[in-house]
Amino acid sequence: MTPHEIGALLAYVGRLDPRLVRTDEHEAGDQIGQWYELLEDVPAVTPHGWDARVAARSHILDSPYPIMPVDIARRWRAYQRDRLERHTDPTPAADPDDQAAWQAELVATRQAVASGAAQPVAHRQLVSGPPHPDVEARLRQIGSCIPPAVREALAPYRPARAAREAAVAHGHPDPLGVRCAWCHARPGEPCRRRRVGPDGRSRGHAIRAIPHPGRLELAAEQARQLPLPATA
Repeated sequence: MTPHEIGALLAYVGRLDPRLVRTDEHEAGDQIGQWYELLEDVPAVTPHGWDARVAARSHILDSPYPIMPVDIARRWRAYQRDRLERHTDPTPAADPDDQAAWQAELVATRQAVASGAAQPVAHRQLVSGPPHPDVEARLRQIGSCIPPAVREALAPYRPARAAREAAVAHGHPDPLGVRCAWCHARPGEPCRRRRVGPDGRSRGHAIRAIPHPGRLELAAEQARQLPLPATA
């Protein structure tokens, strides 16, 4: 702020808190000089949310003590910290091989955000809605979110899912589509080995690569009960 802007700020604060009013011209000049020493780097107002008069008014409402220039300076620093914490550096337009230009653009962007001249750039968030047309076209092309080559590479690490996919591919009913009466696995979950100790309590819950026979029979029975597709 310039001395003229600080004089206007003091006149505004004096209307809200008469304790800061200086009637003597020499004392008023000293007061402006004192405030200018601490608020020289603080703007009076920025395009995005900072106003020194609002900061002064908030302090007068919150504190019973007369406002000091350091109170406004501290609020300005808190304003800068908040903006930088919400800012994510966008990729500079400069050549990445030109390290000096790359760093200079990053510094200039951060200074603009901290000074209130630009808005913080936040992380892009996932939003609800239909998938992108490119994603839909890709899914129609490969038939799944996981390409076949990747699915084959993951099969040794997902034996239960691999067995389920193999059964469905060969025209067998999906055993994980029903609840298991033995281990009580819910639909979509693999079966687990239940080892019962002498006290009747379960001792193990390891995942089975192959569903329990009763679950296979239940899936086959439900598949037989499904109505056949209508023929022309």
